[in-house]
Amino acid sequence: MTAILEVEGLSKRFSVKVLRESFGRRRALSQVFAVDDVSFSLAAGETLGLVGESGSGKSTLVRLLARLIDPTEGAIRFAGAEIGRLPASRFGRTPERAQIQMVFQDPTDSLNPRFTAFAAIADPIRRLWRRGGAAIAARVREAAQLCGLAEDLLGRFPHQLSGGQKARVGIARAIAVEPRLLLLDEPTSALDVSVQVTVLQLLQDLKQRLGLSYLFISHDLNVVRLLCERVLVMYSGRIVESGPTAAVFDSPAHPYTAALISAIPSLEAGAARTRIVLDGEPMSPIDPDPDTCRFYGRCPKGVALCHEAMPKLVPQADGRAAACHFPVGPA
Repeated sequence: MTAILEVEGLSKRFSVKVLRESFGRRRALSQVFAVDDVSFSLAAGETLGLVGESGSGKSTLVRLLARLIDPTEGAIRFAGAEIGRLPASRFGRTPERAQIQMVFQDPTDSLNPRFTAFAAIADPIRRLWRRGGAAIAARVREAAQLCGLAEDLLGRFPHQLSGGQKARVGIARAIAVEPRLLLLDEPTSALDVSVQVTVLQLLQDLKQRLGLSYLFISHDLNVVRLLCERVLVMYSGRIVESGPTAAVFDSPAHPYTAALISAIPSLEAGAARTRIVLDGEPMSPIDPDPDTCRFYGRCPKGVALCHEAMPKLVPQADGRAAACHFPVGPA
């Protein structure tokens, strides 16, 4: 399949000042490795899942892909065009800005409280398509209809809408400029369970009707298994495992993936899993040792080699990959 998004060697480091004890107490400039040497591709029409603990770098990666922040290193190619080298401040004026849209985690925080639902959906149309008047109104109504928003709700402000209605406004705003790729940053985590189902069904319907591609970020692994064809597992800024969703969930190759999946609750009789408890402290993302596996110190399989050599994420013939010297399942 043709890749709509290609990421190669993508890194983001933030400079911070830390207190050093050596040579007397002084502040020294260090770097936080939020995203470190990430590479993957997303096929046109595919839903790719991205999972990992809080602080693993998922949100920073999404901000890089949405071109809200600039990468430190690496390439981002969208539909074959390199967009990573263009400063984020200029990206908003390119045609690709309309093609890559984002649905945020909290629909309340992502909506301007002074904008009606109509104004929120109209704003990207006005800015990116530079249309006005009747053309904007027609497109707002069309996007709202696609997302199941009644027209009488368009005049309401966010505080007058339910959580599900605000989520639909956020999705309508994202699709209003006819994007090809949606970055979905835990789009249902702030919603009630009953509302989550309807919003996920809406996203599936829009994907089919509009031919969209999704990068779906979620802590809910059951949702990822249900919606995504492939999955990326992220830990401490790096991709540690990737592959077809069913294969990764049924037989995780990386010990960290195995621990995540062991925590998934199940209501099926006889389906209880043995919970893998990770001991130890996570490695600091500040100036980490480039030769040490980021999972070293928490990994139940960790040995001296893991401290001496960073494992590479090497693709296998079956489409899977695991950055581990001693994978616990087939890679």
